[in-house]
Amino acid sequence: MTREKVVVVGVDGSEASLGAVDWAVAEARRCGWRLHVVCAYALPSFTAASLDGGYAAMDDTAIQQGAQAVVDEAVARTAGSGLVVTSALETGDPAGVLVDLSREASMVVVGTRGGGGFTDRLLGTVSSALPAHAHCPTVVVPLNASRQFSPVRRIVVGVDGSESARIALRRAVDEAILWDAELTAVAAVPIATGAGAMAWLPAAVDRDEVLADVREGLGVAVESAVAGRDVRVRQHALDGNAAALMAEFSTAVELVVVGSRGRGGFAGLLLGSTSQAVLHHAVSPVMVVPARAGDEGRSPVDVPWNR
Repeated sequence: MTREKVVVVGVDGSEASLGAVDWAVAEARRCGWRLHVVCAYALPSFTAASLDGGYAAMDDTAIQQGAQAVVDEAVARTAGSGLVVTSALETGDPAGVLVDLSREASMVVVGTRGGGGFTDRLLGTVSSALPAHAHCPTVVVPLNASRQFSPVRRIVVGVDGSESARIALRRAVDEAILWDAELTAVAAVPIATGAGAMAWLPAAVDRDEVLADVREGLGVAVESAVAGRDVRVRQHALDGNAAALMAEFSTAVELVVVGSRGRGGFAGLLLGSTSQAVLHHAVSPVMVVPARAGDEGRSPVDVPWNR
């Protein structure tokens, strides 16, 4: 599939979604891509006794006008960016609409922890459901991060040896080059707690030996992801809970990158449910890179871009 070079940003009028617009504008400018602003809403209905138990749709004029006002505000926020900006109103479940758009887009951006906006239709559950089902990388911008946009200068990526993590690592390298940012790759192993995949280890396990093995695997993964490109990647193999460590790192960086649906590799220590935990607790924006993104070769970020 040839993806269109466009960043799709979902808005609902909340402060968090407007912060997502700022982040999407910055990414689109770096890449030289188009920006597409979308407000999706579902039309309410009510049971009409006169229709023998059927359903009657309410007049959607006011709802449509409200959604258009949300889009207009978001588009106005992009003024002076120099970007090609398009917009659309979509009817339907917001998460489903954005998942459909992710099939051809290069990136989708949403905010989270919104409140008081366009009846909070977009944010909250969408920011959890969308990354789990999107076909392209999704960036979720927390409310606190949205209040003051920060250029990406430091990136941390979680690596666990799975194919999904390797795809996320390659995308993190792309973003580091794009932003001229420092990149740190972290592999987390909960040795001390004996939790999850480590529960089978004997009590006398050599912690340093395990970490050395993980560190070696991390080095191989990083070498493959960099593939001769001019970027330096700091590497850390740490004893601890992956989600907690990534959330902690998020306080000191401008972007966290994780994969989704990790299987195989080093027991899938980071990805899957952990990526959801990172989304809920990270302070910085989080990019979730789906495993299916690797089916399409190198990301559009790898081609020359306009600054």
